[in-house]
Amino acid sequence: MKKMRLVTALLCTVMTAALLSGCGGSSSAKTFTVGFDAEFPPYGYMGDDGEYTGFDLELAEEVCNRNGWTLVKQPIDWDAKDAELNSGTIDCIWNGFTMNGRESQYTFTEPYVDNSQVVIVAEGSGIGSLADLEGKNVGVQKDSSALAALESDSSILASTFASLTQYGDYNTAFLDLKQGVLDAICIDIGVAQYLISQGDGGYVILDEQLATEQYAVGFKLGNTELRDQVQQTLNEMAADGTIDRIAQNYADFGIPESLCIGD
Repeated sequence: MKKMRLVTALLCTVMTAALLSGCGGSSSAKTFTVGFDAEFPPYGYMGDDGEYTGFDLELAEEVCNRNGWTLVKQPIDWDAKDAELNSGTIDCIWNGFTMNGRESQYTFTEPYVDNSQVVIVAEGSGIGSLADLEGKNVGVQKDSSALAALESDSSILASTFASLTQYGDYNTAFLDLKQGVLDAICIDIGVAQYLISQGDGGYVILDEQLATEQYAVGFKLGNTELRDQVQQTLNEMAADGTIDRIAQNYADFGIPESLCIGD
């Protein structure tokens, strides 16, 4: 009987150890799901190889590698981002996400990129300033920072447009600009530089800016524990030069010059 009890106890011990090993413990089993707009280059988009990539997704990948997490890249409809975050479908919004004016709605990391809202027009359009947009057809992304700038209490610019059309993504808006449906697009400067670089020329960014802002990683309001862990890792990446190195992959879009983390 004693031998049987001993054997039973040993089997239980082995099975328990196997179960724990199969679960991978705590940190190794953790997934980190990033919600992003898949058509928001250079921060998040589908590369030529059919895989999602971008500056923000590269940062997220490195954060996961250093914490032993598995990164899940979750494309979302930008105007549904709050529902995705509040339901727990995603752990954070990390995709050129403006923190200014949203501080009471999310728990943010410290900013890592300084960003500007600008206007793209066709060369030779006769539009050289924001004042020249009067009577013009203008496009902007739904629930974007550019739209917020146009709808702010201090702005009367949008009231001078012939129309302001909201798009689900900037790629579609840029196609309409090419086809002459739009006269201009209000957009984040990094995305503007990317879209222009992918074409054959013929488009410029106005010197005047709509607004300036900062990007940060947004978590569900009150989720300070996960935010703090990500922030600590980002600080380490800034200190050892990793963020600067990743930013160089997007030098054509002004990312290195826009960094503000570690200043």
